[in-house]
Amino acid sequence: MTRFIVVPQWQGSASSRAMQLIDGAEALAGDLPRPRTVVVDVPMEAGEALETGVLRASSLRRIRAQLDAALELSAEPVLTVGGDAGVAPAAIAHAAARCSRLAVLWVAAHPALHDPSSSPSGAFETMALGAALGRTDAGLGLAPGTVAPERVLLAAARAADAAEEAVAAELGIRSFMIPGDTDGLLAALSGVDADGLYVHVDVAALDPSAVTGMVRPVPFGPSVTELTAAVAGARERVPLVGASLSGYSPASAAVATDDLGPLLRIVGALA
Repeated sequence: MTRFIVVPQWQGSASSRAMQLIDGAEALAGDLPRPRTVVVDVPMEAGEALETGVLRASSLRRIRAQLDAALELSAEPVLTVGGDAGVAPAAIAHAAARCSRLAVLWVAAHPALHDPSSSPSGAFETMALGAALGRTDAGLGLAPGTVAPERVLLAAARAADAAEEAVAAELGIRSFMIPGDTDGLLAALSGVDADGLYVHVDVAALDPSAVTGMVRPVPFGPSVTELTAAVAGARERVPLVGASLSGYSPASAAVATDDLGPLLRIVGALA
């Protein structure tokens, strides 16, 4: 049975509206089953970079330590709910410990493959997948080899920077559109010899017409139905051992009320 860890982290975001991520995480938390949900206490202060090249690294390290502790208490699959995408590396590490050959399906408009030297903003969310691949340390990344790049698949990534495209090419990370190449995505997943699957979904993977509360909306994304169908297909091929959802940033309580239905469908697909 899936457990839920809610992390209202905003310190990894590049957005000027980053603190709305707190509201998004809290709105989602209100509809999760309370006996199986833990909420991580996130400090309000921004924090310092500490010469790491990662904005607010000091606060991010504190949150990471608390998230690691919460994850260690669960022997079951966990859905980690942000906050920004910087919550994903810790959750991926937890999933990787549950199997020997983890595949990562990263569903996001922005592939998050930067490192401190290439990120235009220095925000950790722009480096989250790179950190999971051991390309960013700052006390926030995973050891190289924890996740094999050949088992990482991008989906709905349509706003990659040139530096991210170069990293993907260097590491052999393949990218697929949803729904345009969902069949290709699922075939690729079947071919990576994985015994466990981690799925990360950023809300901005969706088409902006699907959900209002997006930090950085990018047109021509999948609908909720198309996205959840792809996740369901992936789960049919490889057993799910962990997941995360990030990037929900409602501008008001009314927006959150309108968006919760579609978002809870995604939660259901990941749980």
